Amino acid sequence: MEENQKVARRRRFPLARERSDSTGSSSVYFTAASGAMFTDAESEGGYTTANAESDYERDSERESDGDGEDEVSCETVKMGRKDSLDLEVEVALGLVPEALEAGGSTGQEDVLPLLQQADELHQGSEQGKREGFQLLLNNKLAHGSRQDFLWRLARAYSDMCELAEEASEKRSYALSGKEEAEVALEKGNENAECHQWYAVLCGQLAEHEGIQRRIQSGFSFKEHVDKAIALKPENPMAHFLLGRWCYQVSHLSWLEKKTATALSESPLGATVQDALSSFLKAEELQPGFSKAGRIYICKCYKELGKNPEAKQWMKLALELPNVTKEDSAFQKDLEELEVILAE
Repeated sequence: MEENQKVARRRRFPLARERSDSTGSSSVYFTAASGAMFTDAESEGGYTTANAESDYERDSERESDGDGEDEVSCETVKMGRKDSLDLEVEVALGLVPEALEAGGSTGQEDVLPLLQQADELHQGSEQGKREGFQLLLNNKLAHGSRQDFLWRLARAYSDMCELAEEASEKRSYALSGKEEAEVALEKGNENAECHQWYAVLCGQLAEHEGIQRRIQSGFSFKEHVDKAIALKPENPMAHFLLGRWCYQVSHLSWLEKKTATALSESPLGATVQDALSSFLKAEELQPGFSKAGRIYICKCYKELGKNPEAKQWMKLALELPNVTKEDSAFQKDLEELEVILAE
C-alpha cells in the first residue's frame, strides 16, 4: 500500500524543474518592455489629483464590481506566486533542505549577502531591478519570515510597478507589494524602510483607484511617510516624498477637498510653502538628490512669487541629467519655466 501511494504521488507531482538563484539568468516573471533607469529619487507613490467627473464615474463602476477587484492580478505576478507554490510542493516532496522547510535561514550570515545583492540590484539598471525581484521571489520561502527581507521584496514590487507598461500590471504589482509591506509592518513598527515603502506602494496603487480610494490612500501615505521621517530623519527620499505629497495636496480641486473632508474628520491640508520646505530639506541632506526635486523647488518659488530664487533653482535643475521617469516627464515643465523666467 505504501509503495503504491508513493508511486501515485510521484506521478501526480513530477520532479521540479532545476532552479537557479543566479541573477544572471533571464526572469520568467516579466513581460513589460524596457524603459528608463530608476533610483530611489524616482516618482514612487504620492498623492495623485484627479479629473472629478471621470473619477466619480470610475468610482461608480468600481463600487458595482464589489471587492472582487482587489483579486485582479497580472499574469506575471501570478507566475511569481506560482513559483512560491512550486517551492512548497518541493518541500513536501523532500526535494529541498530541511532549513527551507522550516521557513527560516540557517543563520544571519546566510541572508546578509542576499540582502546586499538585492540592494545593489535595486540601485542598478532595469535588468538589475528585474533580477533583484526574481532573486527575492526565489528566496522568499527561506527568508520570508524576516522583516528586512520583506520590505526589500515590497520595494522590488514597487520597482516592477514602475517598469511595467500596462495599467493592469502596474496595479497588480502595487497591490502585491503593499501586501508584503503590510506583513513586514506586522513584524515591527519601528522600521523606517517598512513605513517608507508601504507609503510608496499606497501611492502607486492609488493611481489606479477612484477618487475616494485615492483620498484614503493619501491619508495613509502621509501617515507612513511621517513615521518614516520620525524614525530616520536623515533620509532624503522620505522628505522628497513628503514634499511631493504636500505639493499635490496644495493643488487639489474643490471637489477633491470636499471629498477628503467627508472621508475624514482631520483636514487634508498642505501648502506650497510646506512642499518647498520638504524639498529643500531633501536637498540639504543630499545635494542633487533628485532633478525632479529641484524642478519642484523652482515651481514652488515661482508660485510664491520669488522669481530670482526660482531662476536659481531652474539653473541648478538643468545641471542634473534625467535619471528617473519623473525627471523626463518634468523636462517639458523645465523648458517652459526657462522661457517664463527669462522674461
